[in-house]
Amino acid sequence: MIAQAQKFTVRLAETEADLRAAQRLRYEVFVAELGGDGALVDHDARLERDAFDPHYDHLLLIDPAAPSEVLGGVVGVYRLLRSDQLAAVGGFYSESEYDVAVLKASGRKLLELGRSCLHPAYRGGTAMYHLWNALSAYVRDHDIEVLFGVASFHGTDVQVLAEPLSLLHHRHLAPADLRVRAQPDHFQPMDLLTEDAIDRKAAMLATPALIKAYLRLGGFVGEGAYVDHAFNTTDVCLILDVARMNERQRAIYSRESGQ
Repeated sequence: MIAQAQKFTVRLAETEADLRAAQRLRYEVFVAELGGDGALVDHDARLERDAFDPHYDHLLLIDPAAPSEVLGGVVGVYRLLRSDQLAAVGGFYSESEYDVAVLKASGRKLLELGRSCLHPAYRGGTAMYHLWNALSAYVRDHDIEVLFGVASFHGTDVQVLAEPLSLLHHRHLAPADLRVRAQPDHFQPMDLLTEDAIDRKAAMLATPALIKAYLRLGGFVGEGAYVDHAFNTTDVCLILDVARMNERQRAIYSRESGQ
């Protein structure tokens, strides 16, 4: 067990049943709710899965009192891969969308985050804080220096997303030593509007909560977006350098992660 608070337990998946429970929740969120799909998605069993799953750590948020239809009580998940685990996998999931060579060449300890989701009934409460608390412990336990991963806007019409994408580009673009870049065959420019043409309030309202959370911690975005038609999303790559967090951001992280 990594962390336990109130009614929730947060731990890493240990069995095939745990993994299926994570894949079931991912199906309900990414496929049934958001309209995604993929080559290995099992619609009959309602499992969202891919070839990376067996090699990653899966952080599970479990509510023993969850509705009976919630497999294994799993109401939240995070998928994690450390750079020291990379040899067994061959590459990060993010590399299908982003060139992360600048991170891999840095020699720093990396953690890729992905497939983060919560059951709809648990959004807006304390559930995400418990996941962050466990993630914070995982980062400390493994001396992680840089966290990164793909985060998504719903939908594939970049003109609809022009304001938030442009705001991310102009205000939160990663410095050169962290600046991953969307793969050239799928590179979608994010500077769709000039900075003075952005309605900042509207842009922030259109930005998913998870992305805003990383920005509050001093996170950056890579250069360019990736339009994922299979998952019905427009993706950006978030990067968080633990060493660059200032005292205010560390205080936010400590509060939101329950430290």
